[in-house]
Amino acid sequence: MNHTLDSMTTRAAEFSSPVIPRIPVARRRIFLRRAAPLLVASTLLAGCQSVMEQTYEPSVAPSNNPQIVEEVQKNDPRAQMGAREHPRIVASYGGEYKDDRTERLVARITGALTAVSENPNQSYRITILNSPAINAFALPGGYLYVTRGLLALANDASEVAAVLSHEMAHVTANHGIERQKREEAEVIASRVVAEVLSSDLAGKQALARGKLRLAAFSRQQELQADVIGVRMLGEAGYDPYAAARFLDSMAAYSRFMSVDPEADQSLDFLSSHPNSVQRIELARRHARNFGPEGQTGDRGRGYYLDGIDGLLYGDSPQEGYVRGQTFLHGNLGIRFDVPAGFQIDNKVEAVLATGPGDIAVRFDGVADNNNSSLTNYISSGWVTGLLPETIQPTTVNGMEAATARAQAERWDFDVTVIRNGNRIFRFLTAVPKGSAALETTANALRASFRRMTPEEAASLKPLRIRVVTVQPGETISTLSARMMGTDRKLDLFKLINALPSGATIAPGDRVKLISE
Repeated sequence: MNHTLDSMTTRAAEFSSPVIPRIPVARRRIFLRRAAPLLVASTLLAGCQSVMEQTYEPSVAPSNNPQIVEEVQKNDPRAQMGAREHPRIVASYGGEYKDDRTERLVARITGALTAVSENPNQSYRITILNSPAINAFALPGGYLYVTRGLLALANDASEVAAVLSHEMAHVTANHGIERQKREEAEVIASRVVAEVLSSDLAGKQALARGKLRLAAFSRQQELQADVIGVRMLGEAGYDPYAAARFLDSMAAYSRFMSVDPEADQSLDFLSSHPNSVQRIELARRHARNFGPEGQTGDRGRGYYLDGIDGLLYGDSPQEGYVRGQTFLHGNLGIRFDVPAGFQIDNKVEAVLATGPGDIAVRFDGVADNNNSSLTNYISSGWVTGLLPETIQPTTVNGMEAATARAQAERWDFDVTVIRNGNRIFRFLTAVPKGSAALETTANALRASFRRMTPEEAASLKPLRIRVVTVQPGETISTLSARMMGTDRKLDLFKLINALPSGATIAPGDRVKLISE
């Protein structure tokens, strides 16, 4: 929960997608069916300003040491196209992830691939996005993007090289330009919307996350990029089978996330990069041109693990943390709990939670510039369907507050606003019309909302990838028990280490853990 939100009239996809995760993997299962109340709730809200506005401004400036696309390709319209969209992309994904060691790792991989690419003179700007999503994409002119979430899932340099070579193939094959020509009218319409909504988060997300026409390619183009990418892998000396291997890992990640058939994967790498058994087999078939599997190319595991040791995982400090049933934000100094059986999703625009019986909760905040009474604020026009006679002043753990009810066709809502310092925090709780759970859920949320102590705020630490060496006597079970941020410790340990069923580990092996 971090970006400016000038309009909270939000599209269904923004409520339902679990993939551009802002929380630890095991807690990001927000389903279309269960999110239905929030889709209705979005229509109740009008303009506001993000609670994070004064505490976090994501950097959208270029990295300190990029390959200078603007200079090398100053007069190239393709580079200009990518440059125009770059700030929006970065802002939509939480800014750039800054870490010298990780940046050097990705630059090393990209450099090796560039030398054997279709166009070795093509320069690239590589941006690591500060997002736990599993995603990577390219824009015309050499703009490459990879999320820290993808780097956390990969287990060696050849797997990341497989992803980057695929994206570089889109650039060298001019797929973005071809796409633009075929859908010129739609692109122009998208740009008009983007300009009109240039300060609106919904507009940025529509542009950047799966809706960006310049980053969306046909299945034929994806398969062509696969073929080029595998060739680049082999010629650069990487394991050419890494492409098929990492496609398997991403498919396993998708299954881990999607325990419900209605789960929305619209922001996932695999949704924009079609995945199938045939595609994986095609990658393996092209890899065989370089030799048998397991005996060809370098995986680069050692230096890769060195490069991601300490990589931020899941929520960043600027977004607050989800720990079990609790949301905590050290910078804002607030916390609250959701009832048992609820799942929390710490999204960019708000904190969402869903519970049994189609109950849904949205939490966000606005800057309190006018310091007017909260009863006046709650009736100031940002809630439609409001029942004015239900507005009541109250207090929540010593803080001024107000509550009200609202209605839509099939839903009842509780609206609670709480003032803390120069901010107003807002809970919107939605239940099916007539459900007795509205009062109990809203009361539980209000009762749990409180200021954090300085000691609590200081003790909050982000989760990170920690690379450890297996010691004698340690097993998959004992190591996975040390995992944090998930209630499915064994499953997630196997997933991030690409350990198949029945696999074992031996002393001296290096594995990834998730811990503070």
